[in-house]
Amino acid sequence: MYDFGALYGKKIAYTTLGCKLNFAETSAIANQLKAYGAVKAGAGEQADVVIVNTCTVTEVADRKGRQAIHKIIRQHPNAIVVVTGCYAQLKPDDIGQILGVDIVIGAEQKSQVVPMILMAIDRKNAQQPLMELAENDDKSFFPACSKGDRTRYFLKVQDGCNYFCTYCTIPFARGRSRNGAISDILRQVREVEREGGKEIVITGVNTGDFGRSTGEHFIDLLREMDKVEGIERFRISSIEPNLLSDEIIEFCAHSRAFMPHFHIPLQSGSDEVLRLMRRRYDTHLFRNKILTVKQLIPHAFIGVDVMVGCRGERPEFFERAYDFIDSLPVSQLHVFSYSERPGTKALDIPFVVSPQEKHLRSKRLIELSDRKTAQFYRQFIGTVRPVLFEHARTGRMMTGFTDNYIRVQTDNNPQLYNTVQMVRLTDFIPEKEVIKGVLT
Repeated sequence: MYDFGALYGKKIAYTTLGCKLNFAETSAIANQLKAYGAVKAGAGEQADVVIVNTCTVTEVADRKGRQAIHKIIRQHPNAIVVVTGCYAQLKPDDIGQILGVDIVIGAEQKSQVVPMILMAIDRKNAQQPLMELAENDDKSFFPACSKGDRTRYFLKVQDGCNYFCTYCTIPFARGRSRNGAISDILRQVREVEREGGKEIVITGVNTGDFGRSTGEHFIDLLREMDKVEGIERFRISSIEPNLLSDEIIEFCAHSRAFMPHFHIPLQSGSDEVLRLMRRRYDTHLFRNKILTVKQLIPHAFIGVDVMVGCRGERPEFFERAYDFIDSLPVSQLHVFSYSERPGTKALDIPFVVSPQEKHLRSKRLIELSDRKTAQFYRQFIGTVRPVLFEHARTGRMMTGFTDNYIRVQTDNNPQLYNTVQMVRLTDFIPEKEVIKGVLT
């Protein structure tokens, strides 16, 4: 039996790297600790426990994780140091060898954070060695929801992935696809409603694969969430094109609260490269999904993930991909460079793209993205759209997002924070990717 009273008054420091899912999970851990009387360490305060939630999507992410661990150990030399997340899942022994790390908990075992901290407190009080590695568990689902510094809440509904794309380590770091039950997720949605939240972003590793472990369906989750009238806005953070059914698009087109905003991973606009990646769609399917969205929701914002420089991406394949992306009515690209990850099948693919060539290709795609975003923004100048305003610091302009994810800037008025207002869009500021707005 654990002595949860040992957490009362303990000061906890948090460092989170990586995706929105990690931030949601850190928030869930913080809420658990807070429930037992722990408090967040203030700026400059020495913490009793520090938690580093890591990412491993690229080698750069691994390096940032190691740097964050060393930094927080220096800042809090007497604290119990807990390292969790995807990097901790894939390379627990490497992290365990870092002097000062006491507990290593992989991405799949985050539900064990609080019990393991309690065991570490007991051992520290008894002056016993602290180092522990959590046991593997890739079947449980750890619910999580975070608010962060903005008005949007990020709600985790799914974890893990069964796809095993050749370049990706996420199935090894996050485990197989699993999810919470619709009834449990709705309880979290209603909790956000009670807290006064206006917008929820639905997150997951492979969000559209929801239901695999409960026998439910993603569209049914969306329908039930849409009935919670206190939440004015829902967004789907990302969904694979092969899982974005016409039924989901039609639902979003006519729903009460699901916003005209989609984020759809493409990764490559070359069918040859998509086959090398072992993606589960081709460019024909992807184009049809984009055109269906635009047909049913003409004003929708569509963001697209694109990877450059993966193994096998010969110059002619990249040019084909560039032309394909250029031909699509999408709003923005999230461009990132391929990073070789140990243990992935991509390492068996011949033809390696040089770092210099990756940089040039990224630059071209980023310029294409800027052009497409400007085109999308400018078509709405002079229109009136609903904007959910975010908190602004004193003396700063206030910003918020329209229903279709246009960032809007206006004069600061604290009374507008976390409210939806009708705003006329006036001038586009390209260097800030923002449109000035005037309340109507």
